[in-house]
Amino acid sequence: MIRLSLVIATYNRAEQLMITLKSVAEQQHPAAEWECIVVDNNSQDDTRSHIECFQAEHPTLNISYIFEQKQGLSHARNAGIVASQGDIIAFIDDDERIVPMFIGAYISLFDNHPDAMSAGGKIIAEYPTGRPRWMSHYAELPIANPMNFGDSVSLFPKGRIPGGGNMAMRRRVFDIVGMFDTKLGRTGKRLIGGEESDLFERMAKHSMRCYYAPEAVMYHIIPEEKLSPEYFERLAYNTGLSQLTRATLHKRRISLYIGEIVKWCATLLLCLVHRPAQSRYLLKLRYHISRGIFQRER
Repeated sequence: MIRLSLVIATYNRAEQLMITLKSVAEQQHPAAEWECIVVDNNSQDDTRSHIECFQAEHPTLNISYIFEQKQGLSHARNAGIVASQGDIIAFIDDDERIVPMFIGAYISLFDNHPDAMSAGGKIIAEYPTGRPRWMSHYAELPIANPMNFGDSVSLFPKGRIPGGGNMAMRRRVFDIVGMFDTKLGRTGKRLIGGEESDLFERMAKHSMRCYYAPEAVMYHIIPEEKLSPEYFERLAYNTGLSQLTRATLHKRRISLYIGEIVKWCATLLLCLVHRPAQSRYLLKLRYHISRGIFQRER
């Protein structure tokens, strides 16, 4: 019986996807109890042939391929949910690798905590070309979203939610609050996000409990192109746009504006205790997020 469905949305990352799937194939949990659904979100490269070769090389694994023509991460994840069989649905991205006990850790957590409706695990940033000197903890958050709350199972810290590339929910969550909002989420190379934050905001209104699963470890592989100043500025701007979109949906734009002013004060204080290069990027981060919040995309 399929207990957990692992959904991976992918777009034009055929080579990187193979690294992700290799880590999926190394899972220690019995293969009969889980499935992996790869959602090809209208890729223009040879993603499909790569997946078909991988399926042929791993005939004992339950790996499915589905094609979602509607562009957008939320469309792809929703397609994966519809195609899934498990009572637990986990999500990872196509630029990651997971540890061998990843699937088992989530199944164990939901078995041992009947009140858990969602969960998230550790996220460790991995830099093949090296971690830049300008990167502080705060500048790293929008790029890699590292997450480590220790080595014990616990409720997720207040004010935090799991990373979108390492989270799991009971199927009935989507029956109660609906699926990912397709107005949010990355579309092609457009970096609008916020679909996970929106989903967890809806879940919070139903007092759904979220747990931290320390053994569900994911390594987020950050390529060199995501460390360029241009990408950083574009990512920060779209982070602001995402926050504005969510605030508009949930009718809390005034609190968003006030919160951004407070964050500017905190950023200026942080600049006093960071190296000059790190401070410059902290200011860039705040400036471009504010651009997205205080003016709409044209």
